Amino acid sequence: MSDYEQALQVHQPCPDCGSSDALAIYPTNTFCFSCRTHTMTTATVVTAEKAVAGQIRTITDRDISQATAKFYNVLSTDKDYVFDYGDAVKYRSIEDKKFRTSTGWNKADALFGMSKFSSGGKAVTITEGEFDAMAAFQMQGSKYPCVSIKGGATAAVKDCQQAYEWLNSFETIVICFDSDKPGQEAAKKVAELFGAKAKVMRHHPDFKDANEYLMQGQSKKFIEAWWQSEQYRPDGIMNGSDLYDEITKPVAPADCPYPWEGLNKVTYGIRKGELVTITAGSGLGKSQVLREIAFHIMKKTPDKIGLMFMEESAKKTGRSMLSLALNKPIHLPNVTVSDAEMQCAFDSVFGSGRFELWSHFGSSDIDNVVNRVRYMAKGLNCNYIFLDHISIIVSGGTEADERKAIDAVMTKLRTLVEETGIALFVVSHLKRVSSGDKGHEDGADVSLSQLRGSGGIAQLSDMVLALRRDGQHDDPVVRNTTFMSVLKNRYSGDTGQACALLYSKETGRMTEVEEESL
Repeated sequence: MSDYEQALQVHQPCPDCGSSDALAIYPTNTFCFSCRTHTMTTATVVTAEKAVAGQIRTITDRDISQATAKFYNVLSTDKDYVFDYGDAVKYRSIEDKKFRTSTGWNKADALFGMSKFSSGGKAVTITEGEFDAMAAFQMQGSKYPCVSIKGGATAAVKDCQQAYEWLNSFETIVICFDSDKPGQEAAKKVAELFGAKAKVMRHHPDFKDANEYLMQGQSKKFIEAWWQSEQYRPDGIMNGSDLYDEITKPVAPADCPYPWEGLNKVTYGIRKGELVTITAGSGLGKSQVLREIAFHIMKKTPDKIGLMFMEESAKKTGRSMLSLALNKPIHLPNVTVSDAEMQCAFDSVFGSGRFELWSHFGSSDIDNVVNRVRYMAKGLNCNYIFLDHISIIVSGGTEADERKAIDAVMTKLRTLVEETGIALFVVSHLKRVSSGDKGHEDGADVSLSQLRGSGGIAQLSDMVLALRRDGQHDDPVVRNTTFMSVLKNRYSGDTGQACALLYSKETGRMTEVEEESL
């Protein structure tokens, strides 16, 4: 029997010379009778379970070329198609089309094909299946990144969250899921992760998915539909005549109260979807107030919390949070705790995995910081995020440049809060007072006009909380008492003095006290 008669497939297209029918595929190689190119096709995928061997060949029942299969390292065996997911594989039975996965599947690449492309660029296409990703790549001339979720429509959001940073590095994210109801619902949910840069592809009525275009020889229609993908726009536009039921619903309570009753009386608590700015003079306890609020949220809700303290390391932030649980200021060298106490505190604060911290060493430019906030919200499901502070993001330029930069970052953060529905707390510094005036560090009152920037912080914040403390007073009680006032309150309009917080050097905690007792 000749080599030609032993071929697994004959009269196949050649990826090297373009011949439509000169390629023969053998168990371990291919040979083109037109350009005489010989290519080995046996390949192996190494997984945590074992090494899987197979052939790289044209997938005829899907019209996937050998070149595409080779690029994605998709193997064919007697029984299965084998999809490469890094340290694990997915098997698809050729006979009954059922799937199974190898050991280590939970640690596999978040998306099929992701490792084949560099991050960043103009656009990436996400499909609902491996064959669809390969087909889209092939129809686009093998030029543009195409990947697939690994768990089907029901797991689409989870898969894309795991690959969030990689996907979000592209300028445009085209979601090309199946045209059925589960696929379109999943496409909408994935689009919500990425906001304005997401586009949802609407299939031609004759096609259910990307691979069907290829199998029916309609690549041109696929490309047309791809270019016509619609920018994602969230639901929410409604006519005023439909508002009665919504208006007459009881007003929902706050998502979480503040730790201090006086502040709750003025603000009615913390609400998701609000941007809260906390401001004060230098060294007056802004970061400590943030930690107290974050710690309180941890105790009162089941939600995840993101901490971005940009003037300190993750270690410093971590120890400061544990101080609250221990009621001991363990950041000081003369305060000791036992190993058992430390372990108990760690388990109660960080053991649940509800805190996400940013080790910010590296770029702290505006877009990088905003992307990290978005990632915490969308990729890590944090509903409350603390950013301390925005002034460090825009430092280094002239005063005029700083004003513009603060307004720019506040605009982006405001948009992000609307997009994600998180409660975002940011710290902002104040303008320096005129020479000879009483400083904020000496107990001077704070007004909205003293916020840094040209007005963006005051205009775009839902709530502005100001702290003042006379840090040089002779009386230690007065010296360690912080007065909190509400400068802006978009929710109810109430403003003014809210509460007084006494800091204890023994416990490291801020406790609400009656002002009359001071």
